[in-house]
Amino acid sequence: MAVGPRPFPLAEEAVRAGGGEVVAAEDAEALVWMSSRHVSELVDVLGDAPGVRWVQLPMAGIERVVAAGVVSAERTWTCAKGLYSEPVAEMALALALAGLRQVTNSLRARAWGPEAGRTLYDGRVTIVGGGGITGALLDLLRPYRVATTVVRKRPEPVPGAGQTVGPERLVEVVGGADAVFLTLALTPDTAGIIGAPELEAMAPHAWLVNVARGGHVRTDDLVAALRSESIGGAGLDVTDPEPLPEGHPLWDLPNCIITPHQANTAAMAIPPLMRRIRDNVARFASGQPLEGVVDPSLGY
Repeated sequence: MAVGPRPFPLAEEAVRAGGGEVVAAEDAEALVWMSSRHVSELVDVLGDAPGVRWVQLPMAGIERVVAAGVVSAERTWTCAKGLYSEPVAEMALALALAGLRQVTNSLRARAWGPEAGRTLYDGRVTIVGGGGITGALLDLLRPYRVATTVVRKRPEPVPGAGQTVGPERLVEVVGGADAVFLTLALTPDTAGIIGAPELEAMAPHAWLVNVARGGHVRTDDLVAALRSESIGGAGLDVTDPEPLPEGHPLWDLPNCIITPHQANTAAMAIPPLMRRIRDNVARFASGQPLEGVVDPSLGY
C-alpha cells in the first residue's frame, strides 16, 4: 500500500492496522490518497504506478476525480461515501430549523419584534438524493412526523421515506414542501438540478437546504428567488462558486444562511475515514468486497 500525496501518519497506521505494508507508489498494489484537491498529482502518480489495482479516496463526492478522467473499471475505486452521513444530516436539519424558525432575523434584530416562524412538526419534506445522508436525515426527521418524499435516479423505495419518485417529478414534489434538502452526488445529470422552474414551484415559506455540492443549484436563479421572497430562504453549506467571494449577493440576503462547507469537519471525518482504510486494507488482503465502492459508470 502507498499513501499520498504526502506522508500521512494516521493513514499509514491504519494501513498497518489492516495488515498492510506501506511502500512507494511504484511498488504498491493499492493507493490511499489523502487529498481531495491534488487531482492532477493523483493522475501522475497512477500513470507511474501500473501495479495499483485499488485506490481509496478520502471524500464522498468524487466529481473532481471523475472529471479528470482517471476513474475507470481498470481499477477498483473506493471513497468515503456513507462515512459522513450523520454529521452532514445533522447540519442539514439545523439549517432547515434555523430557517423555518427565522433564527436569522432574531440574530440581526436590535429591538423586540413580532413573533414569527413555522414548526416542522407534521410538515412536508422533499429530499433530493437517496444515499447515506438521506438515510441519516430520515432518521433525524422521524420524530417530527413529517411526510417525506425522496427523489432519486432509481426510484426504488427508501426505508423511512413516505414515497420515492424519479427526477422527472422533481418540480411536482418540491411544491408544497416546507423544506427541500439536497443530498445527492454531483454528476453531469445533477448539475443545476435546482433552477428557476424548481424554485418557482416551491412554497413561499419553504427553505432550500444544500449540504451536497454548490453546483446543484443555479446561483443566479437562487439569488432572484431570495430577493423576490418567492421562497422562504436558503441554508447553504456549499455554494457555486466556492468559496463564495466577498461581495457576492448571497452574503447580504437576510433569508440566506451560509456556512463554509463545514457540515463535516476534518475533526469529524478523520476517525471514520481511518477505520474505513483499516477495514478496506484487511478486506483487500483477504479478497473480500470493499466498502464504499465507486461505480465508474455513475461517477459515485
